[in-house]
Amino acid sequence: MNLYVSNLGFNVQDDDLREFFTPYGEVTSARIITDKATGQSRGFGFVEMKDEAAAKKAMAELNDATVEGRNIKVVEARPREERPSRGNSGGGNRNSRW
Repeated sequence: MNLYVSNLGFNVQDDDLREFFTPYGEVTSARIITDKATGQSRGFGFVEMKDEAAAKKAMAELNDATVEGRNIKVVEARPREERPSRGNSGGGNRNSRW
């Protein structure tokens, strides 16, 4: 089961995230999402747990828990939405005769 964890402090690393959930069961993966340009945490991440019952228990007990002075939110992750392609709509029409 995949979990979405938000409102994380910017100092929280992948290993820290894993440690928060390990007492509840086996963590398959834990990943903090970072900004591509700066590499800084974006304040959220994803945790994948092998056992669904353990994941639900972790979600119930860690949601709204205080981590580094912040109340984190833990919910079941939803599948990533497909975003429409931006295409090449970045400006004026080159075929216009103005």
